[in-house]
Amino acid sequence: MTTQGTHTFEDLVAEGAAVPTDGWDFSWFEGRATEARPSWGYARSLAVRLTEATALLDLQTGGGEVLAFALDQAAAAQDRQPPSPQAPHTPLLAAATEGWPPNVAAATVLLRPRGIVVVATPEDAPLPFADDTFDLVSSRHPVSPQWAEIARVLQPGGTYFGQHVGPRSVFELVEHFLGPQPPEQSSDRHPDRERAAAEAAGLEIVDLRAERLRIEFHDIAAVVHFLRKVVWMVPGFTVEQYEPQLRSLHERMESEGPFVAHSSRHLVEARKPKKLS
Repeated sequence: MTTQGTHTFEDLVAEGAAVPTDGWDFSWFEGRATEARPSWGYARSLAVRLTEATALLDLQTGGGEVLAFALDQAAAAQDRQPPSPQAPHTPLLAAATEGWPPNVAAATVLLRPRGIVVVATPEDAPLPFADDTFDLVSSRHPVSPQWAEIARVLQPGGTYFGQHVGPRSVFELVEHFLGPQPPEQSSDRHPDRERAAAEAAGLEIVDLRAERLRIEFHDIAAVVHFLRKVVWMVPGFTVEQYEPQLRSLHERMESEGPFVAHSSRHLVEARKPKKLS
């Protein structure tokens, strides 16, 4: 279902500009945009690993929504009971990092009752944890994985499990606003480059899978909210600056239907080798 045809361009833009952008809850997009999900089911796969972890670190946790979902799924599977914020399966040591203050606050509210300490730290800063602390480090859509730091805080034999944004993700939309982008624009996100960087940090790649997935935007309000929420897509995006591009895209969607783009995702599982005795 789309709201196009019942609201003016100005109404839709104003609506997209007014929606809060805190956290990584994308439920507002229901009925206005769709995105196919990777076949591996990251949050459910993370839940399985949580049942075995004793010390967890979730990097760049956003508002904590994905980790909270995985914890609740793990609790339901382990206890055969409805999910509970006080789930006994939570690792004995559990922490999450986040750098954006509104997300730090949201994650603290969501994760503290589940026994997770949320640590405010910039995404590019050294991790404020001792060497060999965690047997599971996870991250969904990190801006840039710090492989050396991940390897440092992992226990020997510990696992990194993450879902990353791949190269040229949603570039159909990016290029509508910014024009053609050079091929190397997001080449550092290529799975092969991440494999090489992880291995250079001393990690062994256990699994690496990539998929490209269809996204549909049904109205211009969804586009505005998306670009305000995922700020690195069109850096410095404002409605005022990009009004001509927004209007032309609105008119295109009214005449042709949903705007189609494609996200790029890859699953990474890496292990820190055990020390030789």
